[in-house]
Amino acid sequence: MTAIDPTAHLTAEQIEELGRELDAIRDEVIATRGEKDAAYIRKVISAQRKLELVSRGVLLFSIFPPAWLIGTAGLSVAKIMDNMEIGHNILHGQWDWMRDPKIHSTTWEWDHVSPADQWKHSHNELHHTYTNVIGKDNDLGYGIMRVDEDQKWHPFHLGQPLWNFINACFFEYGIAAYDLELGKNLHKRRRKNPEFRARAKAVGRKIRKQVLKDYVIHPLLSGPSFLTTLGATFTANLVRNIWSHSVIMCGHFPEGVQVFERRSIKGETRGQWYLRQMMGSANISGSRAMHFMTGNLSHQIEHHLFPDLPSNRYAEVAVKVRALFEKYELEYVTGPLPKQVFSAWRKVFRLSLPNKKPKVKTPDREQELVAA
Repeated sequence: MTAIDPTAHLTAEQIEELGRELDAIRDEVIATRGEKDAAYIRKVISAQRKLELVSRGVLLFSIFPPAWLIGTAGLSVAKIMDNMEIGHNILHGQWDWMRDPKIHSTTWEWDHVSPADQWKHSHNELHHTYTNVIGKDNDLGYGIMRVDEDQKWHPFHLGQPLWNFINACFFEYGIAAYDLELGKNLHKRRRKNPEFRARAKAVGRKIRKQVLKDYVIHPLLSGPSFLTTLGATFTANLVRNIWSHSVIMCGHFPEGVQVFERRSIKGETRGQWYLRQMMGSANISGSRAMHFMTGNLSHQIEHHLFPDLPSNRYAEVAVKVRALFEKYELEYVTGPLPKQVFSAWRKVFRLSLPNKKPKVKTPDREQELVAA
């Protein structure tokens, strides 16, 4: 929805050729998936489980400051691994080809208050289909923020930096609320809908399970370290939430990432869908350790092009994808984590304020943006 379309120089034929070239990259990875990839995810799951077990063991003695620090750090990393490189990617079906019932999108449940089946619907089916389409993709701004200059400003938006910070601290609960589409379902009539009530009960059960595990059972097992273990677990969840939120923000909110109108995707071809994913996503540059800790969502562009490819293959795919950006003269939005986080937050603050100059909108655009 920017004033200058960064893809305007491409012809319809070029866009479809781009789609065919991306299909070829995907087909090549699918044809070469094998034991090395399977060994990777099994190794990661094993390492995560061992790290969590050892960290919780250390926290049995969290009354001693060194044990608290070591246990909290280890549990924070274990929770990040569970959500990012393991849970997120398994639930995308990236490892379904292994036909291992223990590592499959239909059976996996993660350390998160959002039930896996609800997350798969809101994330896999809605967000990845309607990436950055205002009014269709609530993952963009999580349904609570102004995300584009053309959206009508209200005084409520002045608080969006605060809302975003609170959402970062309790991100897993924000995702659960987003999965439930609370914004449109809190009306009295919709709250009585049987389908919504069933989904809300499922979220309630998952929250109880998570709270019981993290804030009752494990602290009780610590005996005299109950309160310090309680604080350690809260801190680990806070670290995991802020980290996850930061990675997601960097993927779709930095300057240079495009957003789209609903009418722009009518009759969208395969090539046009690919192009929207390319222009609606951003990457994070950095070390292999950083890529791993983001669940390889530092390769957000590649993930949105190929959400069901194994995450450990994104680094090699990124080289080929970036070459296509250069070939078709498109901007590959990327940068170090601090730069991307700053860029995303700067946009949050900028869009919390009214535009310096009023935008001229057509009646159709005005109606669409108000509906969003």
